[in-house]
Amino acid sequence: MPGENLSRDEAHERASLLSVDGYEVALDLRSAVGESTEAVRTFRSVTTIRFRRTGEADATFVDLIAPSVTSVTLNGRALDPAAVFDGARIALDGLADENVLVVDAQCAYSRTGEGMHRFVDPEDGEVYLYTQYEPADARRVYADFEQPDLKAPYRFEVTAPDGWTVWSNGVGEQGADGVWRFAETAPISTYITCVVAGPYHYVTDTYRRGDVEIPLGAMCRKGLAKHFDADDVFLVTKQGFDFFHDNFDFPYPFGKYDQAFVPEYNLGAMENPGMVTFTEEYIYRGKVTRAAYERRANTILHEMAHMWFGDLVTMVWWDDLWLKESFADFMGSFSLAEATRFTDSWVTFANNRKAWAYRADQLPSTHPVTADIRDLEDAKLNFDGITYAKGASVLKQLVAYVGRDAFLEGARRYFKRHAYGNTRLADLLAVLEETSGRDMKAWSKSWLQTSGVNVLAPEVTYDAEGRITELAVLQEGDEPRPHRIAVGLYRLTDGKLVRYARTETDVAGARTVVDALAGSERPDLILVNDDDLTYCKVRFDEGSLDTLRGHLGAITDPLARALCWSALWNLTRDGLMPARDFVAAVLAFAGRETDIGVLQMVHAWARTAVTHYAAPSWREEGGRRLAEGGLRELRTAEPGSEHQLTWARFFAATASTDADLQLLEGLLAGTARIDGLDVDQELRWALLSPLAEAGRADEARIGEELARDDTASGKRHQVRLLAARPSAAVKAQAWAQVVESDTLSNALVGATIAGFAQPSQRELIAPYAERYFAVIERIWAERSIQIGMDVVRGLFPAHQDRPETLAATDAWLAAHADAAPALRRLVLESRDDLARALRAQECDALED
Repeated sequence: MPGENLSRDEAHERASLLSVDGYEVALDLRSAVGESTEAVRTFRSVTTIRFRRTGEADATFVDLIAPSVTSVTLNGRALDPAAVFDGARIALDGLADENVLVVDAQCAYSRTGEGMHRFVDPEDGEVYLYTQYEPADARRVYADFEQPDLKAPYRFEVTAPDGWTVWSNGVGEQGADGVWRFAETAPISTYITCVVAGPYHYVTDTYRRGDVEIPLGAMCRKGLAKHFDADDVFLVTKQGFDFFHDNFDFPYPFGKYDQAFVPEYNLGAMENPGMVTFTEEYIYRGKVTRAAYERRANTILHEMAHMWFGDLVTMVWWDDLWLKESFADFMGSFSLAEATRFTDSWVTFANNRKAWAYRADQLPSTHPVTADIRDLEDAKLNFDGITYAKGASVLKQLVAYVGRDAFLEGARRYFKRHAYGNTRLADLLAVLEETSGRDMKAWSKSWLQTSGVNVLAPEVTYDAEGRITELAVLQEGDEPRPHRIAVGLYRLTDGKLVRYARTETDVAGARTVVDALAGSERPDLILVNDDDLTYCKVRFDEGSLDTLRGHLGAITDPLARALCWSALWNLTRDGLMPARDFVAAVLAFAGRETDIGVLQMVHAWARTAVTHYAAPSWREEGGRRLAEGGLRELRTAEPGSEHQLTWARFFAATASTDADLQLLEGLLAGTARIDGLDVDQELRWALLSPLAEAGRADEARIGEELARDDTASGKRHQVRLLAARPSAAVKAQAWAQVVESDTLSNALVGATIAGFAQPSQRELIAPYAERYFAVIERIWAERSIQIGMDVVRGLFPAHQDRPETLAATDAWLAAHADAAPALRRLVLESRDDLARALRAQECDALED
């Protein structure tokens, strides 16, 4: 892996030396089907690059990761592949002012989701291909200058097996010779070029508005066609185009718009212009909740926002990754709320996306939104909660700071000024200063160029009549920031917590007095950051906290309620509230939660509270209480409702007693029934999971379920459940499959790891803690970055939550100071999660 790295300095030097006029890439993918005697299945890739020398040096390199290179020709001069190719780079010297490079190589199909991924559908034996490159895996498919600032037009041609269809960024057609040829693209970066090929099920539509007409396409594997609700995908797509055309004043610039839902995808989606790729998990094989459709719609709009933020205008280097990801994350929720049926998307954002940001911003690896990205390994790890969710939260604060109109006008000028080019932070700040009149440099310094999350808390005094004499907002944090916030006062009236006063104010420094609320009647709840205008953690005064303990479910406003759930969770994570108190709140009030996305998030937090943050002496009782509460809510939920389905999944995830497991067995066998609950195939796998974990579903029983669902999804479930069984031999086999072999695909690696690491099997997997630290450096060196990340994160002994594990982690870090920085970052993050869990357990143990 280190030999495949590229540093920022190298990229900067190369950009100063040359500019690229265009690529012609010819791929022969016929080898994707049929038997192969090769140890590594490969395809032919012929790349022609036309580029100019703009600097003084006459030598550079081109990127390529391939098993072999057949020939390299520079300006008609043949170069010896053995002399110039080292497995990751081709050295070039003797450059002319204008150059033509031709590289003929044998590139490898991938099973890790990087480069040209090859998937064989177990259901029908069909082969499907797609590419995934971000941040730097186009070089696994064709020779290139793999950095975002060397944009160029591309022409692709692909020879594919008979009966296949091929798609790329531009419009394509198959010639009489059987070769698919695609229209030249606009200037784009290497990482957003794309090829999708195979016998995909394909549906078409058209977006029309005024003079704008955009051909639309959506595709999936044939085996998923019966589940594919393309009409809803097209509906959200058209709503998104309406929104962005209205607000960006720059028509969609890349012609057609295809969206491919592909198997074994490492990401949620990827913004390849004209050919967006998504995980096929967004095609729902069973009943799901509204929240699932909202997540998919948000992802569709997130990727569409990238057509402008990222594809049309691209960052120079990965330091400014936020210029695309933060904006896309923000615009996804913004457009979702204003253009689709998901009008409460800001509730999901406050409760879900921000939780990701808060966690990331308290890790030792936290970084400013504008990060210091030294190389590609840094870049890979920077697709994190800071770059996405905190960046989006900061932009939400920016809109409150400069105003919606000034923000959108700044975006419009940004697109027009830098179309098809590359930018840095200063370029965006310049247009925002023009449109808002604000000092964006000071704002940027506070919000984009420093790390960490602030804590805002109320400080209040009352007079003898119970009216507020002074209300101040206290700010904690290493870097006090300017915040535009709303403060809300809530009163219990007829059993409901209703806001009766609100004011917006600017907060700066350690203490800010909110004069506008002086004289208000005594509230039962004070909520700082009401309406979620800024990015911060919220604390409560004692009176407000007592109110929430007794009446959280009485808050009538869904966003305010979500903010309070989030605040209580942050108190639990920070070791300031016992985990059992958070569990008590869930058992008391989650059944009244109307927002299904918030409910699902609260369920996840409750399980984490018991698994990681509860004192070990209380874990079993806490788990039993969650299961009892889950079953109670399941039985009382409206039959056939999404709440019933959500509680069914929660009950299955927490079931542990013999009676619980017997009920799950009965639901699977059809001998037990809960009115209105449709036990479809996806729910069957969820019900079977705790039975496998408890040793009540053996290999044969799991095999019977696979026979009912002999699909790619079913295979992943089967692999996960096989690894979840409580047997030393099972764990040894799972460990060997992931650590000692690289034959599993990325999806099956993830499934095996998920099954291996069961919190109820702490003692069974304890021996692997020491083995983990012995192998991770080798894994990082031998595997691709993606698989390395999955293994290092997934197999960290988080369930060995004892001081001894913390000491072992510290010992590894001390002994491996020279290990790859990206590897050390992953271990440091896991170490921090473990230390946080131990602190929370100490807090909870005080209740024993």
